Amino acid sequence: MKKKSFALFLVLLLAMSTFLAACGGGSEKKEEGGEKTSGKKENVLKLTETQDIPSMDSVLATDAVSFNVLNNTMEGLYRLDKDDKATDGMAEGEPEVSEDGKTWKFKIRDAKWSNGDPVTANDFEYAWKKALNPDTAAEYAYIMYDLKNAQAVNEGKMKPEELGVKALDEKTLEVQLENAVPYFKELLTFGTFMPQNEKFVTEQGDQFGLEANTTVYNGPFTLAEWKHEDKFVMKKNPEYWDAETVKLEQINTKIVKDTQTDVNLFESGDVDQIKLSSEFVDKYKENEGFFNHQEATLFFLRMNQTKNEALKNVDARKAIAMGFDKKGITDVILNNGSKPANYFVPQDFVEGPDGKDFRETGGEYLKTDAKKAKDHWEKAKKALGQDQVTIELLNYDDDVSKKVGEYLKEQLETNLEGLTVNIKQQPFKQKLDLETKMNYEVSLGGWGPDYLDPMTFMDMFVTNGAHNQQGYSNPEFDKLIQDSKTTLLLEPEKRWDALVKAEKILLEDDAAIAPIYQRSRAYLRTPHVDGILIHKVGADFSFKWTEIK
Repeated sequence: MKKKSFALFLVLLLAMSTFLAACGGGSEKKEEGGEKTSGKKENVLKLTETQDIPSMDSVLATDAVSFNVLNNTMEGLYRLDKDDKATDGMAEGEPEVSEDGKTWKFKIRDAKWSNGDPVTANDFEYAWKKALNPDTAAEYAYIMYDLKNAQAVNEGKMKPEELGVKALDEKTLEVQLENAVPYFKELLTFGTFMPQNEKFVTEQGDQFGLEANTTVYNGPFTLAEWKHEDKFVMKKNPEYWDAETVKLEQINTKIVKDTQTDVNLFESGDVDQIKLSSEFVDKYKENEGFFNHQEATLFFLRMNQTKNEALKNVDARKAIAMGFDKKGITDVILNNGSKPANYFVPQDFVEGPDGKDFRETGGEYLKTDAKKAKDHWEKAKKALGQDQVTIELLNYDDDVSKKVGEYLKEQLETNLEGLTVNIKQQPFKQKLDLETKMNYEVSLGGWGPDYLDPMTFMDMFVTNGAHNQQGYSNPEFDKLIQDSKTTLLLEPEKRWDALVKAEKILLEDDAAIAPIYQRSRAYLRTPHVDGILIHKVGADFSFKWTEIK
């Protein structure tokens, strides 16, 4: 997910801080003379985001901002709990699973959409077929390829009616899989698997998911107000099946692009939680509300092999990948616990069948090495017949991303003689669009995992994959990924070895991308906020169990 799909993405360096657009909220009130009174705290959570929501259509969403809001206003068959395990959602009780693990039957609980319509099994069948219909052009359709006939449907070789999902009646959903998938229940928590109300979607036409009132909700909250590029407001959904559990009455989110503003809001008591950028970490690290959270999110450079002749050259890509000091980014610009990454599947993310973390088995690739970078660069220039090379770096427009972009430009131009890096900064939604259209050369981005398996990172880069978006292709890599999704599912040790080998090909052999760092975040949170879940996979935050004490 997280484009960050996730998909995902440097915008997330500042994502999900907190804010109150109006007065009152969770802070103590002041009389006109300035004396504090012990006004009762309201159950209103105050957040900020660095970017607007690109889409509230669960089928089309690809980014972390959209998935965070969807996770709190919508609900699939399951949602993630505090341990990132599947817990109660629209499915009631345990599913009925066939002996071979390929057929699952779910009972849909008595639940309603925010417009009063019942949630039915057809809502899932409709949404999943919509996602896989090639006319929809959903980037995340591939995450459903475990469903029977899903890939053939998505490629137009079979009709959506042939997909292995069927509403047997209003309350029974049958799902057939191509192969038994050990992480299928957790996979179903991901946003693309959420239901949609067919009647409502049809009525809204091409406006569905673009405004608060052109979207209908079945989750803990509804999107009650959405002023684009300014703010959005979520309110408790009285129609939600588990509304008694939901303590928050409202979540106010203001779009704020710089950390200084967040800090000012926190200091004034108008914000409940903020993420700190480097210049504020040392100042606030002794504050009682300060904490670090390591994530399984990787930031990297995409290198589009279709737009610039130099990027088709593997030596040029290796030179770029090794030609900048990663610690300068993590230790100085970020200063929040983030780690230099010489890998793509993160540390402390998932263990293999031997009980070891993936990184204990996988190697380190494309380490910072200015001398090797220069050697590769000279080979590349000779092969290209050029002494001067210019590349354009696509970047986000928030303040931390700007600093990272300028640092990369300075490092690469210093270490790689004859290279000029021009920076193109774009708002979040426009940057995602340029990547989707492959209308860029090099792009600063990131990726957060959608489920607990290395595949959520590795299958991004199969030939013509929806999130490949850079023209990379390697038949050996493709075969390893395909085998890991099919024939090796019942041979976990061999599957693990195949995924380790695939990462080596992607990085050491082909330098298809340039890993930069594994993200950690530094936060300040006011003590009266309790129960914000921060997830390792899927959406970043859940507020179903949050309250103001």
